[in-house]
Amino acid sequence: MPVQVKRLVDDATFTEHLRQLGIELPLLGAPAAAEHLGAPRVVGGRTVGNRLCVLPMEGWDATPDGRPTELVARRWERFGGSGAKLVWGGEAVAVLPEARANPRQLTIGPTSIADLGTLRDRLERSHAAATGGTDGLVVGLQLTDSGRWSRPVDAFEPRIAYRHPYLDERVGATDRHLLSDTMLDDLVAAFVAAAVVAREAGFDFVDVKHCHGYLLHELLTAHERSGPYGGSLEGRTRLLARVVDGIRRDAPGLDIGVRLSAFDLAPHRGGPDGIGESVHDPAAGPYRYAFGGDGTGTGIDLREVHEFCTLLTTLGVELVSITAGSPYYCPHVQRPAFFPPSDGYLAPRDPLVEVARLLAVTGTLSREHPRLAVVASGLTYLQEWFARVGGAAVADGTCSFVGFGRGVLSHPAMGLEALAGEVLDRRLLCRTFSDCTTAPRNGLVSGCYPLDPFYKAMPERVTLTAAKRAAERARGGRRGSRT
Repeated sequence: MPVQVKRLVDDATFTEHLRQLGIELPLLGAPAAAEHLGAPRVVGGRTVGNRLCVLPMEGWDATPDGRPTELVARRWERFGGSGAKLVWGGEAVAVLPEARANPRQLTIGPTSIADLGTLRDRLERSHAAATGGTDGLVVGLQLTDSGRWSRPVDAFEPRIAYRHPYLDERVGATDRHLLSDTMLDDLVAAFVAAAVVAREAGFDFVDVKHCHGYLLHELLTAHERSGPYGGSLEGRTRLLARVVDGIRRDAPGLDIGVRLSAFDLAPHRGGPDGIGESVHDPAAGPYRYAFGGDGTGTGIDLREVHEFCTLLTTLGVELVSITAGSPYYCPHVQRPAFFPPSDGYLAPRDPLVEVARLLAVTGTLSREHPRLAVVASGLTYLQEWFARVGGAAVADGTCSFVGFGRGVLSHPAMGLEALAGEVLDRRLLCRTFSDCTTAPRNGLVSGCYPLDPFYKAMPERVTLTAAKRAAERARGGRRGSRT
């Protein structure tokens, strides 16, 4: 049975638990880790002032027409005040209104320059207040099409690259939701136009998002799609190549990054005991819908992923953020957590095993493709050991930057403590209660309801608590068995 990280009270119990799990994680002392985390890194002609990176975190809290609210601005201010010198996108911004993953997602268009510029300014002011200046601060904007998970109103309106044997039913996808080649041509133009807006709003780079089951990630497994955007890997990456070419042409000077699910699994569901299990039976044939998968639905094969990374280098893309899977159908692989979201399942194995697997894949890609500046993710689950493992990963070449997302919601000064070589404040560390996921799954704004006093005081917390209890009763109380 998994052990909560907070119960591993010192280095001896932590390393012994790793040994029992049969995994290894690099570990440095806090001062040495801080030295590596505080080192600058040149990427694309820009000097990033340290090795911490805030990963994109959505809040389901924009206006219905996709504009930022004070809740959005508060989150971005906390990103800026974290001390991280690389901010990866702030959050996912839809390039088209119909491509939003939820009705309150930020949307980018020609009129967004002032709104996005204000968000960036507030992030910069918060960063300057926390660190004494903005030298070395590099801020990007994540651009996305939510694909089959598009939900611009109250119901799914999927935009799919191909028919999927397991996921179509979940979102009600039919042939009418298939995107034509002409629609994908138009999507190239939408990404490029969004990048132009991002540059005008003062961002240093844009992320052309290829992760978590969204459209461009789905295209990477469009083996059976005919036409220019399917079939061979060249076809399945054609949209990316065209977007990059368009950005170079229309937004010169704007850097480009890619957040990539470097491996994927078949969809998982809770079994009779509530523990996640794959829905795919290998006896039925190979599972072809997992980029970086080995065909079983649960294993990894990085051959095409290496080809993808080589393509990024050819395209002149240096920034790559490595993640895995999708929060919709296999959340345990990219968002290791002791407590699942209300509509989720118990982790199939100790989440530290998932942290180690994701970090190992990141290290393989980083070392094989030295021209890429690789951001590691999934490390928030390490909690007390986040900075010390992260610093060691930078030191040994596993990654160039250490990413963290959920941790900033509960503990916005976490990065500052890590850079100072201090012991992280245990009272504020994210313990992966998954409320920041459960809330939006129930139509509420996302935030750290257990530890952030601001969200703890919101009336939505009462609704969230009721939703969690109802979900637990539906599962027969299995979530409570792990407390």
